Amino acid sequence: MKKILILFTLLLLSVGAASAFDKYTINRDALPEAARAMLDEYFPKAKVGMIKVDKHLLKKTDYDVRLVNGTKIEFSNAGKWTSVDCKTREVPSGLIPKTIRNYVSKNFSDVKIVKIEKKSTKYEVGLSDGVELQFNLLGQFKGVKMDD
Repeated sequence: MKKILILFTLLLLSVGAASAFDKYTINRDALPEAARAMLDEYFPKAKVGMIKVDKHLLKKTDYDVRLVNGTKIEFSNAGKWTSVDCKTREVPSGLIPKTIRNYVSKNFSDVKIVKIEKKSTKYEVGLSDGVELQFNLLGQFKGVKMDD
């Protein structure tokens, strides 16, 4: 019985320590300057619903921002966006590389880009009809994303 009690206490402490690295706020000042500038430029009228400051033990801090209109934006430690998900709204065109915008408008003329994610080697773009496209960092089309 004593071992179970000790194990349970350690479990509670580890869960508490893991969640201690996250901080929630609605204050834009918690974001890096580059992130605040991006929000001011591309989402000037949108109100912040929540900012999650996600501090990792061995990794740098990142930021998850949810706007009241449902848009979710993820930022790196430096304040650069890594993901913009506007749900059903169109992602601001200034956030999308020109080559990707041109490819989508030429080949998918009646849909809009509602999500874009920048990874270390590629962009993943979500369209309003549910199709997800992949592009390299130069904006060249690489294929349609298939679910695994």
